[in-house]
Amino acid sequence: MSAARNRHHLLISAGRGPQECAWAVARLLHRLEAEALRRGLRTSRVETVPGDRPGTFRSVLVEISGAGAEEFTGSWTGTLCWQASSPYRASTGRKNWYVVARPCQVDAPRTSFAESDVDIVGCRTGGPGGQHRNKASTAVRATHRPSGIVVVVDTERQFSQNRRLALELIRQRIADGDQAAGRAVTAARWRIHDELVRGNPVRVERPDLPSGQR
Repeated sequence: MSAARNRHHLLISAGRGPQECAWAVARLLHRLEAEALRRGLRTSRVETVPGDRPGTFRSVLVEISGAGAEEFTGSWTGTLCWQASSPYRASTGRKNWYVVARPCQVDAPRTSFAESDVDIVGCRTGGPGGQHRNKASTAVRATHRPSGIVVVVDTERQFSQNRRLALELIRQRIADGDQAAGRAVTAARWRIHDELVRGNPVRVERPDLPSGQR
């Protein structure tokens, strides 16, 4: 199995919860990292957003890699609960602090471009331009096979110039598509912050219990 398939990303977020939820993210992150280490997995904090209090996080994006990373990530996916008294508000009786953990994409796949992947044929197109326009097949129809992008260029009188413009146009459309895909991945990651459902957690962790025991 490839290294890429053994690598997974998990976003842990306090959502819109109080400062204790940011504290819970930090505590749960330590538990996740310790458990991953015991299982021979590697973890890396790709991105962290600090909370208002020192040592807390509003969110953390964790990369988990190694054999069994997918199963391990799944075991931490869903609503997580850190069960402990608030370290900030002694008066509150609440002890359950919920956060959300979801697998997510970090980078959108990029579409490769090579001229060998483009089928180019000469064609004629209609439209204004005088009686001599397109009597020869100087227009270009170019098809980028991997993406299915098709362009027709007939702005120049020479086939070679239309061919060059067609390749440039395909390259630009691929770049535009990759940028749009990247924005979609980022937007999907932001939506996770609002997916927290309190109650019925997949894990309840406490300071006095080993990871995973309830």
